[in-house]
Amino acid sequence: MLQLPSKSVTELLGLPDPPKTGRERLVAAAIELFYRHGFGAVGIDRVIATAGVTKTTFYKHFESKDDLMVAAVQRRDEWESLAWGRAVRRLAGDDNPRGQLLAIFDILDLWFNDPEFRGCMFMNTAAEFPNPHDPVHQAAAAYKRRTRDGWRDLAGTAGADREAAETFADCFTALLEGALILRQTHGRNDAARVVRPAAEQLILTYLPNVPEPAGPAKRHGRSLRLSGRPGRRLPAAVAR
Repeated sequence: MLQLPSKSVTELLGLPDPPKTGRERLVAAAIELFYRHGFGAVGIDRVIATAGVTKTTFYKHFESKDDLMVAAVQRRDEWESLAWGRAVRRLAGDDNPRGQLLAIFDILDLWFNDPEFRGCMFMNTAAEFPNPHDPVHQAAAAYKRRTRDGWRDLAGTAGADREAAETFADCFTALLEGALILRQTHGRNDAARVVRPAAEQLILTYLPNVPEPAGPAKRHGRSLRLSGRPGRRLPAAVAR
């Protein structure tokens, strides 16, 4: 596993821009409260008080708590997508798709060991609102689907053909979701390290063995190179 600089996950991912408007303050407060306590345990009055705005301001921007919940999930989606993409490129470089895929697990390892870890907000949301037609569930599912498609596109950039890229994305997503469950449900702080070798084998199986560019990890004396041998097959439990 990549030896990261001595940084916290907050330092690596950064923080959202400070809210400037009443609506932004409401959404920022809602994200923090919903993530820590769940949606059902947090009422509108608590969000309003935390945001430091009035009920008039709330109803100026949102018709109901449901609208706020959707807005909170969507805003978290926007921030996480940018922050994780930026962190991955920082570790692996802009032109190293295989390294970027592995860097995900190095960032996960930092996150899983952060005292503020409360699970994946999108997984939590989908579990709390299991009806697939619920707008809050749909907002969380949209993030998960787009993330999965991002792995497919990255596999294509690494040289995989269309069919292999689709299969890779499904398997890689399953490994990431499994790591989140292993951490959140089983309390395993080492979940990312446990799952990473399976991700390495998945990459060796589905992605061509293209040369690894000299990205930031190389320049700092670290390597994101795979530890296995090209062409080695996955265990039956992982391979499709």
